[in-house]
Amino acid sequence: MIETYVKTSDLRPGIITSEDIFVNTIYPILRKDTELFPEHIKVLNAFGIKKVKIQERLVVKREDVHDDEKGSVDPDDVLAKIPMKQASLQTRYSNAVTDYKKEFLGWRAGVRPDIAKIRSIVIPLLETFIEQKRMLTLLHDFANAKDYTYHHSIAVGILASGIGGQMGLPKGQTLQLGLAGVLADCGMAKIEASITEKAAFLTKDEFKEVKQHTLYSYQMIQDTSLLRQEMKLAIFQHHERLDGSGYPRGEKMNQISMFSQILAVADVFHAMTSERVHRSKESPFKVIEMIKEEEFGKFDIKVVQALLDLVGNISIGTKVLLTNGEVGEVIFVHRDARLRPMVKRSTDGSILDLTTNRHLAIERVLE
Repeated sequence: MIETYVKTSDLRPGIITSEDIFVNTIYPILRKDTELFPEHIKVLNAFGIKKVKIQERLVVKREDVHDDEKGSVDPDDVLAKIPMKQASLQTRYSNAVTDYKKEFLGWRAGVRPDIAKIRSIVIPLLETFIEQKRMLTLLHDFANAKDYTYHHSIAVGILASGIGGQMGLPKGQTLQLGLAGVLADCGMAKIEASITEKAAFLTKDEFKEVKQHTLYSYQMIQDTSLLRQEMKLAIFQHHERLDGSGYPRGEKMNQISMFSQILAVADVFHAMTSERVHRSKESPFKVIEMIKEEEFGKFDIKVVQALLDLVGNISIGTKVLLTNGEVGEVIFVHRDARLRPMVKRSTDGSILDLTTNRHLAIERVLE
């Protein structure tokens, strides 16, 4: 393996870095042995990096190989591409969670938030998930109960950005929403770890203290110029509910901004679909139903519909895994109950209508 410097303008996807890259930061914006993707190159250009030390070898992807080099196409090879992409994206997601955790522990120790650093961690990830919307349904699989706080922050940012994009917001606003989503719970760093990491249910006084995190989060980011004012308000309001049942102020309806509602829906969706210390995770499709039905009146229906369109877009022919472990194929989608289609079981070909089998739900879509 040969190492050499190349101009940033000459970089291309697949090239691997051979040293950490710093830009007046404690932590590198890109680490050694990173396989470059288009979003990495954008970040390097954004920070004005002129040249990068790389390994002179290129990762050849399956889709880059010409048909005459492949010979006959093996169906298993085609299917293998999807897990490869998932693994690559999950690695980048995990790296972002690790980097965010370092920042969070610094805040707990009294360090002021470096919003520019957080932005450099999450923006490339947001852009990747925007391009691969189907991966949003796997966010709860990436998380774990032990590091839930850090996974939740990154995932809420990704989901908020995706919902904003689904609602037709400009890219600049969707990226701002993503950054706001990641920072919405930064104030949790000001809550005693004995409370935030408690395995049992919180006492009334402990929950009262946790409710203060929206104020702490706002105080921690209020002076930054990298977040628009409406996003700062969204961070403060992301636990408010349209019916006045939320906190910190119990505001209602038009008092709560659309951006606040987007963060709220992203926050609740990820929390309910994730494994937590004191609560098991639910199916993403079941959670959307719960938000629509059991939590009706709390959330803006346009935001909930955008989430449904984003992660619950099921069509005829889709392979699905059900919550009872059975696999099947969607053969009919009810217009008014899209999350409860008719499914043909793979085992015996029998038909299962999820509208009449309410104890079951789709666990996930299978590629």
